[in-house]
Amino acid sequence: MDPVSVATGRPAPKPAVPKRKAGFYFSETLLDRFTRKFHQLKLDGVSIENKSDLAEVALHFALDDLDRGEASSLIKQFNRR
Repeated sequence: MDPVSVATGRPAPKPAVPKRKAGFYFSETLLDRFTRKFHQLKLDGVSIENKSDLAEVALHFALDDLDRGEASSLIKQFNRR
């Protein structure tokens, strides 16, 4: 435990992780839904810094799901197309 965090009751800042900007194209409907969900999470008091954090966590979940192979919900969705 960080002594300053214990004294102030605030979590220690996360160490900086090198990041790169990535560009992708998404439908406006998906981007609107993403933005609404981000703002709802902020209103609900979820500790989320910015939209990039939400996108990164969502991508981690998606990649973890793909690692499940044929049991993956995403692979099943692609196979339905």
